[in-house]
Amino acid sequence: MSVELAAAAAVTGGIMGFKGNQAAAKAAKQTAEYNAKVMENEAILQAREKVDEEANLRQQSERLIATQTVATAASGVQMSGSPMQALADTYFNTEMDALRVQYASDVQQTAAEASATLARAEGRARASSLKTQSYQSLLQGGSKAASLMG
Repeated sequence: MSVELAAAAAVTGGIMGFKGNQAAAKAAKQTAEYNAKVMENEAILQAREKVDEEANLRQQSERLIATQTVATAASGVQMSGSPMQALADTYFNTEMDALRVQYASDVQQTAAEASATLARAEGRARASSLKTQSYQSLLQGGSKAASLMG
């Protein structure tokens, strides 16, 4: 009778290992998906931050241009030559700075998307490994029970 109990215990252990590893595989996949979503949301927030940064840059530039224009007009100088060149430089520098902000945003978003993709891939790999372990556990339990039964 103890051989049958030992065999039943081996089978039960194998089944429990199978179910535990299957649950762990599901949890690993869900955790990876959650982490990937967090990273994707982070990318969205970073993009919004860069849009705000660019808007602030442009507002500051408009203030500078307005100040330059008022100062030039108040001095009685015509808006040509050096004063016009100064305004043009301000516009061009603003556009270059805005392009840098946009580029930094693109880089951050690409990095966040790559991190999300990596998190999902790692989760799938972990889940696959745990599923394989679950089948091994089931097979080991059955094998142990068969050897005990003789």
